[in-house]
Amino acid sequence: MFVPSTPLEEIQRRIEMLQSAMAENELDAALIIQRADLFYFSGTTQDAYLFVPVSGDPILMVRRSFQRASQDSPLEGVLPIRRLSDIKKHVLAGVARQPKTIGMELDVLPVTNFRFFQDLFPAADIQDVSPLIRTLRMTKSAHELSFIREAARLNDEMFAHVGGVLREGMTELEFAGLLELFHRKHGHQGFVRVRGFNQEVFYGHVMAGENLARESVSVGPTGGAGPNAAFPQGPGHRTIRRHEPVQIDHVNVYGGYQADQARTFYLGEPPAEFVRIHKIALDIQQAIVSEARIGMRCESLYDLAVRMAEEAEVKEGFMGYPHPVSFVGHGVGLELDELPVVGRRSPHEIQEGMVIALEPKFIIPDKGLAGIENSFVVTQRGLEKLTLFDDEIQVVD
Repeated sequence: MFVPSTPLEEIQRRIEMLQSAMAENELDAALIIQRADLFYFSGTTQDAYLFVPVSGDPILMVRRSFQRASQDSPLEGVLPIRRLSDIKKHVLAGVARQPKTIGMELDVLPVTNFRFFQDLFPAADIQDVSPLIRTLRMTKSAHELSFIREAARLNDEMFAHVGGVLREGMTELEFAGLLELFHRKHGHQGFVRVRGFNQEVFYGHVMAGENLARESVSVGPTGGAGPNAAFPQGPGHRTIRRHEPVQIDHVNVYGGYQADQARTFYLGEPPAEFVRIHKIALDIQQAIVSEARIGMRCESLYDLAVRMAEEAEVKEGFMGYPHPVSFVGHGVGLELDELPVVGRRSPHEIQEGMVIALEPKFIIPDKGLAGIENSFVVTQRGLEKLTLFDDEIQVVD
């Protein structure tokens, strides 16, 4: 599957926005290392270091592979380096004066690496540029949206494929493998990038019955048993049975960009309790979609969701049990946990171009889960749904 590279004009626009934000925050330069950020500003994820001065042209310094990075990135200033100490030489050659303040991604940079760069630039004050970068990445361009729309379309195709492969008696892992096979055939990169420390996601979660109600290391409302203690989340060895919820919460990735989506399937008719609570989740989703407008505080949308759960007398279990998470939606893009957060004490406001995954879900202790997840893009008219597969509970005979 051919995936087009990032155009030069797109990269230049992003770098100019970063330089403007750096100037406002009195940063002389930024040194970008983290792969999602590196891809965003350079177009490559090779072993490279992107130096962005507050004014002037960026320098992309590549350890390996220089050839592939040169093909990936439309930037002109692409230089090979053999060792990390070469970075200082190229940086000082590319600026009029040695930078006094350098921004680095301190939310993800290991301490050992941070100390190395402290020693490499002893005269510079290294500050955290991550908040600026994450804020810039919060709204998507038309170029980015084209990839996210394709990721959503392919995810819809996967959900349409489920009815032909879901069978009673297969394990969660066996079922998940069939879905992953479908994704791989359609170009899924096989890895879902997450920024949060120690957070890991493999395609997403596929769980059934009471496993949907199990807590895990996942920061989301669902967890699952996982295959073993080394990866205690997502599908496990449990056998799928009739008349129980089977939820697929999958992240499709196209060209690095993600679409997040969840649907619930049943082999045979679902119990009335699950049907009732699923309807409440759909009502919450629709209420958020109806209320969301540019400039609205994300926290107010979360408060709306909590209030509706309380009024329906199902607040216990909303967004997790026994320890619910304090959000009902999150940004998606190159990473699964992007801004904004539609949650308690969120500082964000709805802006055009944001892509938000809304996931009102209810844990029913010892029984499973009822709920939904869809990805939306913020437009002038409100929230546009990107993941279009039927929201209703899917019954497989």
